[in-house]
Amino acid sequence: MEKHAWVDSFPGSITVCDREGRMVEMNPASAQFYAADGGLALLGSDLLDCHPEPSRTKLSQMMESQQANIYTSERAGQKKLVCHIPWYQDGAYAGYVELMVYLPADMPHFVRD
Repeated sequence: MEKHAWVDSFPGSITVCDREGRMVEMNPASAQFYAADGGLALLGSDLLDCHPEPSRTKLSQMMESQQANIYTSERAGQKKLVCHIPWYQDGAYAGYVELMVYLPADMPHFVRD
């Protein structure tokens, strides 16, 4: 995978897996977020092995159906947006990108109909 400089300085976590579920890319924010689990040492590992049930089954189903999974979560008062989105190379399913971005508590929301 081609490396781009902006990925390293992006303030959110970017983690990429291939179509078999092997972790193939982590930016520095991702390595820091997953440091307790091994950080960069997770590269090459199987995502399914990193998840307990029922997350393992959900992830397996997502990979099979190539569906996005997008939600917000909160821990210790810090909100974040989590996006698991399939990526494609030359039109063929290539794996998933996990993007995590921390959200400010007072983040505005605009409806632009």
